[in-house]
Amino acid sequence: MTTRIAKFIANSGVASRRVAERMIADGRVSVNGAIVDTPAFFVNDSDVVMVDGKTVHANTTTRLYAFYKPINTMTTTRDPMGRRTIYDCLPPQYKNLKYVGRLDFRTTGLLLMTNDGDLARRLTLPSSHIPREYIATVSRIDEHGLDRARHGITVDGIRYRPMTIDALSETELRVKITEGKKNEVRIVLRACGCPVVKLHRISFGPVHLGKMSVGQIREINQKTIDALIKTL
Repeated sequence: MTTRIAKFIANSGVASRRVAERMIADGRVSVNGAIVDTPAFFVNDSDVVMVDGKTVHANTTTRLYAFYKPINTMTTTRDPMGRRTIYDCLPPQYKNLKYVGRLDFRTTGLLLMTNDGDLARRLTLPSSHIPREYIATVSRIDEHGLDRARHGITVDGIRYRPMTIDALSETELRVKITEGKKNEVRIVLRACGCPVVKLHRISFGPVHLGKMSVGQIREINQKTIDALIKTL
């Protein structure tokens, strides 16, 4: 199996893919003794990859982490507007992890992180049907409007799958989705007459936020990872 050189370096934990591409452009990366000058170069398990003269070893162990995303942070490696990102909140040893999907700037709670870019992609495909659960604080509850969301709804020409929605109080809802379109919960609840004031994710498949603290990260055990992968 072959892998793009920049992805290989990123998966090894040496640097992010973007930084790896800069390393390649600067002539700091070699494969089998020859300098590589393009991130489009492919390598396999038999190739000897070196960065700054040091051998880079492939990382074959898939790791998955639960991260408690704080409010007012961007799910991205770098924000053009200079806003704080999730990587500003992570300890140095976790800064090369990839995020699984996104939570918007104001949304808090569970964000999965992994060293496996392919797994991150597969977990967020609509075809995966992996349930994500949220607690939404809304300005008001309109049960008639929520019934539309429970049966599937089209907003601005985009079709959203049926959601499981339960009222926890006069202003709080438990919402479960299986698709994960951009800003899906906020868009659908607003269209149903229940605009979101606060949004907090508490689970992604078998992974639950539990009693984690804001900004905390913890590794997921292999049994849970295997259970998650089996659903794909």
